[in-house]
Amino acid sequence: MNMIVQPGGRTELRRQSWRARQLGSPFVADVLAAAHRQLGHGPRTAALIGGWAGDPAAAALGLRLNAAIHALARRGTPPVLEALFRRSHDDFDAARAAAFETEDRFIANWMRGPTQTNEVGRAAALAAALMVVRRATGMPAELLEVGASCGLNLNLERYSYDLGGTVAGAAASPVRIAPLWRGSSPPVEPLEIVSARGVDLNPLDPRDQGTRDRLMAYVWADQPRRAERLEQALDIARREVPDVERADAQTWLADRLAEPQAAGSCRVIIHSMVLQYLDREARRAFVTMFRAAGRRACAERPLARIAFEWDRPRREVRLALTSWPGGSTQLLALCHPYGDWIDWRM
Repeated sequence: MNMIVQPGGRTELRRQSWRARQLGSPFVADVLAAAHRQLGHGPRTAALIGGWAGDPAAAALGLRLNAAIHALARRGTPPVLEALFRRSHDDFDAARAAAFETEDRFIANWMRGPTQTNEVGRAAALAAALMVVRRATGMPAELLEVGASCGLNLNLERYSYDLGGTVAGAAASPVRIAPLWRGSSPPVEPLEIVSARGVDLNPLDPRDQGTRDRLMAYVWADQPRRAERLEQALDIARREVPDVERADAQTWLADRLAEPQAAGSCRVIIHSMVLQYLDREARRAFVTMFRAAGRRACAERPLARIAFEWDRPRREVRLALTSWPGGSTQLLALCHPYGDWIDWRM
């Protein structure tokens, strides 16, 4: 049964295919291009994409579809798809058609769930921003992460970094993050975190094998270094389980910001690739909350917000720091969406 997919859905698959190629993942680009051509073989998936109520780009439908297919390949089904991912052949269309015909229900059900990348590579940008905060305040950080997923970036002080020649973090860590660096190096400061808590509507448990499988499926199949780094971060999180609460982010953050803050520590809100999933009203509510909390900040109890997010036209990912008292905002860097490179602007 072939089904006509609405232009918005098809357009998003083509756009994400183009984006993957631009980001250096030709295999993923070809998988998504074949999905665009063969989607009619999966009527449930086609109906889901064609009838998507919101913005398909903001919902990352292309990434959800690619992850569902990758999950199937990791399970070895159907065999022609698993063979494609092993690079035993290059018939992308046959593999995608077979996956839609035999696993349409699985793919559609997977895509109804939220994206769960929890990309560890972004920790390099967050760590660099935290060192800027430390240089400005001289204080350790109290981290609050919105949209924490599995909480892997709450463990960022347990990773090792090379940030344009600036070495930071835990030197002996198996998780070593060294993005391609452009521009001057960030300040050399300790990554000292006194507490780290996060929130997510659907937090994942790093001790659960299903969680590990889902996160691994969201890693692009032609990026083995990302996959290895994720596995190592998950191993750390098994031993040092991040504190992530299941709750509405706005309510949770309002409660955390209302808690007393110890003098001599900087409260730091971090979020990466979260705003695209919020509607305009929710974004405004967060801005209002940040400003209200910022008015309570003082030199002994400062507040900072580190954002790793797409700009509104979705042309570039910006690393921005807003600091209180004062409420000034700095563009620290432009970044690769998964942290592969950082163009430092300070």
